[in-house]
Amino acid sequence: MSNLQFKYPGIWLRTSTTNQLVQLWLMVRAPIVAPLLQLAVNLCLVMVTMLFVERIFMCGVLVVVKLLGRTPKTTYKFEPMKDTDLEFGNSAYPMVLVQIPMYNEKEVYQLSIQAACGLLWPADRIVIQVLDDSTDPFIKELVQMEVQRWASKGINIRYEIRGNRNGYKAGALKQGMRHDYVRLCDYVAIFDADFQPEPEFLHRTIPFLIHNPELALVQARWKFVNGEECLMTKLQEVSLNYHFSVEQRVGSAAYGFFGFNGTAGVWRIQAMNEAGGWNERTTVEDMDLAVRASMHGWKFVYLHDLECKNELPSTFKAYRFQQHRWSCGPASLFRKVFPQILKNKKVKLWKKIHMLYAFFFVRKVLAHIVTFVFYCVVIPATVLVPEVDLPFWGAVYIPSIITILNAISTPKSLHLLVFWVLFENVMSLHRTKATFIGLFDLGRVNEWIVTEKLGNIMKYKMSAKLTGKRSLQRLVSNMLIKGWKLGDRLNMLELWTSGFLFFCSAYDFYYAGKNRFFVYLFCQAVAFLLMGLGYCGTFVPT
Repeated sequence: MSNLQFKYPGIWLRTSTTNQLVQLWLMVRAPIVAPLLQLAVNLCLVMVTMLFVERIFMCGVLVVVKLLGRTPKTTYKFEPMKDTDLEFGNSAYPMVLVQIPMYNEKEVYQLSIQAACGLLWPADRIVIQVLDDSTDPFIKELVQMEVQRWASKGINIRYEIRGNRNGYKAGALKQGMRHDYVRLCDYVAIFDADFQPEPEFLHRTIPFLIHNPELALVQARWKFVNGEECLMTKLQEVSLNYHFSVEQRVGSAAYGFFGFNGTAGVWRIQAMNEAGGWNERTTVEDMDLAVRASMHGWKFVYLHDLECKNELPSTFKAYRFQQHRWSCGPASLFRKVFPQILKNKKVKLWKKIHMLYAFFFVRKVLAHIVTFVFYCVVIPATVLVPEVDLPFWGAVYIPSIITILNAISTPKSLHLLVFWVLFENVMSLHRTKATFIGLFDLGRVNEWIVTEKLGNIMKYKMSAKLTGKRSLQRLVSNMLIKGWKLGDRLNMLELWTSGFLFFCSAYDFYYAGKNRFFVYLFCQAVAFLLMGLGYCGTFVPT
């Protein structure tokens, strides 16, 4: 033992332990770790290729649809509603039920009720139903007063509550359909509490259902009122615009099937009843109803040119809860309906393939898993194991094409493409976790947390900016004291992943990795770190 080691034995012990660990790693890396990691790389390459082929196919179908000039009005019969007949009155107009489910929606309840009461439809042929599951007595009173205010103006609006929240939104909608006056209705339009349909909404949707008896659902596009609020909402808009511009349009034009978005749509009540009505077995009751209706032979139509205003979640906490539900629910539903779809005789083979492979497996399961496992685990791990062969086409070229195809639906955000990739990779951590929870029916499979809407809060925030520096300082002070507690903002999964990526990035940089992945790894590590510390989205006073 040297004099230094004798004087500082702790240093010698640590050095010796480190050397032993390094030697052990070198011994097992080539014969054990490398083959396992190579297998993981090959599996991920297969999944990425499947995702790539699905994206190319979808975009190809969309191009063909556009070249052929196929639109809902050319595919299905559409005749505008005629003016009221003096002899028969409004009898030519079917009875329409409008449902607005809400839960403690203090910031947006007025917007949705006002928009629903402004729908252009004969007053004696429409019933507006506010399904209030609020647990806050003050908010319930506000909603009830708003309903009474519109009722005093001659609007046929009903305020409905129930004794429990069993089944969450599905339970509220199911209970709403049991009232006697609903039996007189032919169609039901559904709008979540932050959705604001245009006055002509029913005139542009109901005729499709009237003149095409095979149609069960007419779905409108979402338009985001706060898409420019912060970077997080801009990035969400990229993903959702692809969903509506490509996935929904292709599903409607090629298969007559797509997932109901749970709002901004009109259902034929007969089709709902035939499919079994609302079911509470998953947290995606909208998709569940759509799948069951499709298995009974019903078709859906999506109207890309009909927009319905709504609000994106602008706080990271709210967005995480939403993405957990949107990822866990479809995976759980896929497990439950897989055998039913296979055995169903009313659905054609090509439609079964679309539903099981493209709609569920590739988009709802594989896309989430491969994004996190490949780009945030396997690729970083390959820099530690040089024996593994990672083709550049699979790690860079194909993902780049997939990214461009996703982002092309939102050309105004093309300059944010790098941020979108980093953001989606971080969110894939939660989506992957939620997907496995849904597939294997684990603890949080039926967790439902209502997505927080900030409508009036953000108006207050903007007014604070306009009314002077002192008001803004007071607002920021409240945010720091009440809303910016460090413990409330730390997200440990993101922080642990960030540490792993930083280590891999430093290792690749120090040893001059052959693919120079340290640039991507470092940027991704920073993204995980920032979101792990809660620096993402809008901060609001509590």
